[in-house]
Formats: sequence, C-alpha cells, structure tokens
Amino acid sequence: MNDPATDDAIPRAAQTADRPPDLTAPDVDPGTGSNPAPADAPAAVALDAVLEALLLVTDEPVATATLAQIAGAAAEQVEQTLGALVTGYERRGSGIELRRVAGGWRLYTRPDCAPYVERLLLDGQQARLTQAALETLAVIAYRQPVARSRVSAVRGVNVDGVVRTLLARGLIADAGQDEDSAATLYRTTPLFLERLGLLSLDDLPALAPLLPELDELDDAATLT
Repeated sequence: MNDPATDDAIPRAAQTADRPPDLTAPDVDPGTGSNPAPADAPAAVALDAVLEALLLVTDEPVATATLAQIAGAAAEQVEQTLGALVTGYERRGSGIELRRVAGGWRLYTRPDCAPYVERLLLDGQQARLTQAALETLAVIAYRQPVARSRVSAVRGVNVDGVVRTLLARGLIADAGQDEDSAATLYRTTPLFLERLGLLSLDDLPALAPLLPELDELDDAATLT
C-alpha cells in the first residue's frame, strides 16, 4: 500500500515525466505568454507605408482593388489611407504627389520640381513631342476613333509619320476599321491619360466644338 505522504513528496515533474506530450496544444512564449508568430510571417507595417512602397515601384497606375488585395486591407480603408497621403503630401509641400489617374493611383513628382528632374533624367535635353505631333494627338483625342485621312484633313498636311511616332510612344493605338471606308481608326491610350494627369477623356478641356464636324472632315478628305 502506498504512503500518501510519500506520493506528495514525489516532484510533479517526475509524476508527469512519462506522460506523452500534448501535440494539439499551441506553443507559448514563456516571456510574453502569447503564441509566437511563424518564422516566415511578415512584420506588421502601417498601411500608409505599405501603399507608398507599392506605388513607388510601379510604373503605371494601380487600381484601389489591386492595392487592397496586395496589402490585405479593405478597399474602403485603402481609399481613406490614400486620401490621407494626398493631403499629407500637399500639407508638407512634398516633392512628390499622389494622383488618381487612368483608373488607378500613381506617385508623381511635383510640377515645380520638373526642371530638376529633367536635369537628372534628360541631362538637359528636352524629349518632348513636336508641335505637329501635339496637334495630331489633339485631333485624335477629341475625335476618336478617327481615321488618319480625317486627321490629315484637319491639319492640312500628311500625318503618316506623326501617327507612327505617336504609336511608337504608346500614346495612340489601333481602334479597328471604319465600316464604310475600311480605313484604320485610332484612339488614345491609358498612357495618354496618365501623361496628362487625367482620370478619363471626360476631363479633357471643352475644345471639341472648335474642331470641324466629322462629316466636314469626310468632305475635306474626299477632296484631298
């Protein structure tokens, strides 16, 4: 018969030494009393810092839904955080600004910092569109989808070379063929909106009434 006093004298560790470990019990950090994070778990980072980092490394606008998915946050929270970033940049006169363009968000340098940025990136050379290219692009922007012959009729000159330049720069794209003449139609691209800082074509200045109507362009194209 066992003596109860002797049983009480046996250390508890010895009493449980032969007991199998509970594999279902979570590991607990003895210092904090909480479960330690997995070794590969990312460190907690503020949402505004995450969004800044994502937007810094992209070269095109990123949609709110995409940012929310990557950051693991609700779209509404991402929108609020982006709005706070916009306000914060403006308030402190930052050299960068956050804009919503072409259906997404992108970081830009502030316009009054442009001369310094150009000095760094272009080494003093201005890589700008020619006047002819700008005029051609304007006609396409306001009358798209539009055929090359119609653009030529408005400008009064052949625009084949200019159209090729705009295509190469990604500012315009093929928009199919005209049903009547089978001529190739052209439209502007999201890059066009991005370069102008516009959200959509509806944000273009109201200059379209100054251009001839399409039926007048057809008549002019026929005469050339």
